Amino acid sequence: MSIEITNESLEDVDTARVLKLASFVRGELKLHELVELGVTFIDEGPMADLHIKWMDEPGPTDVLSFPMDELRPGSDMSNPSEGILGDIVVCPQVAIKQAIVANHETMNEILMLVTHGMLHLVGFDHAKPEEEAEMFSLQRKLLADFYEGENK
Repeated sequence: MSIEITNESLEDVDTARVLKLASFVRGELKLHELVELGVTFIDEGPMADLHIKWMDEPGPTDVLSFPMDELRPGSDMSNPSEGILGDIVVCPQVAIKQAIVANHETMNEILMLVTHGMLHLVGFDHAKPEEEAEMFSLQRKLLADFYEGENK
């Protein structure tokens, strides 16, 4: 998988750990190993601009996802497609605030946001309660499995 990570924000982000997570999630979702993914970290001002442009909502948000080739999770019975998964944009300053409220480390919040963004890229959503339950359950499982693998 071609993963490009760019930190345009003023915050320090462990991009090596983000790369490990994105590779792990790619594998767990059974996506083709050559799909392309971009992850960009930006400050609140540029994120607020994107948020108003694409969601028509004011202020910065934590994460935005921009799917490209409408790829979907694979299965053991199918051959995954190559293509461009899309781009995820994360605002570390918003992640810092959310981590404080959630009482966990900022990097854990960032990893959660990248996982969340990747799930959006493969078609998951949380507009309806049943969709939210499915997406957030999978998000929790992916993160728990990733953290478990890190501790081995």
